[in-house]
Amino acid sequence: MNLTVYQVDAFAEKIFEGNPAAVIPLNDEWLPDEIMQKLAMENNLSETAFFIIKDDCYHIRWFTPEAEVDLCGHATLATSHVLFQHLNYTADSICFQSRSGKLSVKKEGDLLVLNFPASEVEAKYIPTGLKTAFGIHPQECFKGREDLMLVFKNENDIANLEPDFTKMLEATSRGIICTAKSEKYDFVSRFFAPAVGINEDPVTGSAHTMLIPYWSARLDKQNLLAKQISKRGGVLHCKQLGDRVEIGGKAVTYLVGTISI
Repeated sequence: MNLTVYQVDAFAEKIFEGNPAAVIPLNDEWLPDEIMQKLAMENNLSETAFFIIKDDCYHIRWFTPEAEVDLCGHATLATSHVLFQHLNYTADSICFQSRSGKLSVKKEGDLLVLNFPASEVEAKYIPTGLKTAFGIHPQECFKGREDLMLVFKNENDIANLEPDFTKMLEATSRGIICTAKSEKYDFVSRFFAPAVGINEDPVTGSAHTMLIPYWSARLDKQNLLAKQISKRGGVLHCKQLGDRVEIGGKAVTYLVGTISI
């Protein structure tokens, strides 16, 4: 069997920026879960997206090198880029069905804009292990749908984090978001998920389903500009819409290849 694979840098204006994702189109049925997990492990990117067409809507699934996840922003952006740029999709918006329900992506100028369900943001005590997991003490902690979010004093704190991935594994969450207010942007963040095989993710769309409601309320703004300040980095155009959020960004194709299995 031969499969076409696209590697796309999402939330990026040129290659070598943003977050790389693999996208593997399928026909009308899924491969066995074990095979999709092995393909994601072999790709060794933070996420590999697979999709099929069913009932006039695309169904999408996402795998890290170690596990399937319920929601992934950058790989959905990458998949939309593949549909628009490589697979001759001509409508202005794309419908996706996923483990997190219905998602959509639309063209808005030169951006692709994700419409995702917003995450809950519930204050909680900082877990003991996380108080010293970054070399800098966080000020607050919040629990979301899948992740914990730690709020720090300022942008320099986020840039200077010294993550201890072993201590992070003590947290019972998919990932840990670290964030602070920014001068140039509305807020900055970094995202760590050693529990699912990703020490630090370059740009994390799903984390912004929690970041956007928090910063929208704190800054009293509906439209927000964010940057994830990983080594590769990425800019996200954000909007709070009640129980939904919009996350906009650009994407570029790095490679197109063939997988033989």
